[in-house]
Amino acid sequence: MQVAILCGGRGTRIRGEVENAPKPMVKIGGYPMLWHIMKIYAHFGHTQFIPMLGFRSWDFKEYFLNYHAMQSDLKITLGKDGVTTQMSEANHDEIGWDITLAETGVDSMTGARLKKIEKHITDDVFMMTYGDGVAEIDIDALVAFHKSHGKIATLTAVGPPSRFGDLEIDGGLVNSFQEKPQATTGRINGGYFVLNREVFDYLDDSPDLVFEREPLQNLARDGQLMAFEHDGFWLPMDTFKEWDMLEGMWNSGKAPWKMW
Repeated sequence: MQVAILCGGRGTRIRGEVENAPKPMVKIGGYPMLWHIMKIYAHFGHTQFIPMLGFRSWDFKEYFLNYHAMQSDLKITLGKDGVTTQMSEANHDEIGWDITLAETGVDSMTGARLKKIEKHITDDVFMMTYGDGVAEIDIDALVAFHKSHGKIATLTAVGPPSRFGDLEIDGGLVNSFQEKPQATTGRINGGYFVLNREVFDYLDDSPDLVFEREPLQNLARDGQLMAFEHDGFWLPMDTFKEWDMLEGMWNSGKAPWKMW
């Protein structure tokens, strides 16, 4: 199943404090946050990825173009007429990953980015998440839940912080969606979506279309948005403090999201 990952934002609250890089490219344990998210999905057999790029898109392209070289032994011979190189066989577990690095505009909002990759989505059902959050999540159970209810969209509902979209849930059905309220109780939107192709009917070409506003609100209004309730570990990397927590977990060998 294809996995679309929102990677286009500037991440101004953390970028510069940790690395001068797009937030999904900020490293946890020496690997970009995006890599960690992809490894979660790959653990469950999903290795077709569509990162939706915007800010500093070349950082992503450069990383994956050089991925094999970075993970392999490389012999370099300096000669009078130039340099010759010899690279070892692949020394990593990511062989076979299919990555479409999609340019979705530097200033596009989340709904606009998703609409721009409609041409790349070849499946009737696909997954989407944010490029800055990891979770100890059972992707198989998430997909099974989505296929069981027959609605257009499933999001993963997790415990607060209050800065994310507040959900009103009744028997799994999302009755309302409020984007980033001042205070919240209960569960909030943690990403890790499963979506039917019909979700594109809720999107348009407006560059300022925010997926978490009208599209999700309208899906909830139409009874087409369900919540997969996740009680395990989930943490976004929005601040330096959260990066420090994730880095500490990884370095201690106790990263809950490392299921591979």
